[in-house]
Amino acid sequence: MNSASNAEMRQQLFELLNGGHAHMSLEEAVKGFPKEHINKKAKNVPYTFWHLLEHVRITQWDILDFCVNPDYKYIKWPDDYWPKKEAMTDWKGWQKTIREFNRDLGKLKKLVKDPKTDFYKKIPRGEGQNILREILTVADHNAYHIGEFAILRQVENIWSKNEKK
Repeated sequence: MNSASNAEMRQQLFELLNGGHAHMSLEEAVKGFPKEHINKKAKNVPYTFWHLLEHVRITQWDILDFCVNPDYKYIKWPDDYWPKKEAMTDWKGWQKTIREFNRDLGKLKKLVKDPKTDFYKKIPRGEGQNILREILTVADHNAYHIGEFAILRQVENIWSKNEKK
């Protein structure tokens, strides 16, 4: 791949991680979220709004760690990728989840923009995965669950009139 194509791919991956285009960003999805609903479960859903965000955060963190940490330790699916069913948080915990999600997303974007990142080199601690696959997995997983979060807000009718739906 020539350097112009490589730079274009880096930019497209960066934008994909950023949200927008066809995907809502986390910032848009949580804007104006009512505090009293953070530990609420939508009808017929086994997890709370916070559980869903925490799942997205944990998964993104795990994939980032897998990509960059030579001492990476696999965590157990699905148990370690979700908070405990009975776990609850307060507003500080909610904000911490969002802050840590954004911190790790920033690290992934930095990895994508770094010209030294070889998207195609196999990750030594993996089973054939490469950085490109992992970045696409994060973007896909985030878009899926952020969209789910937004739809659950609609189901529960907890968007204000001025917020994006």
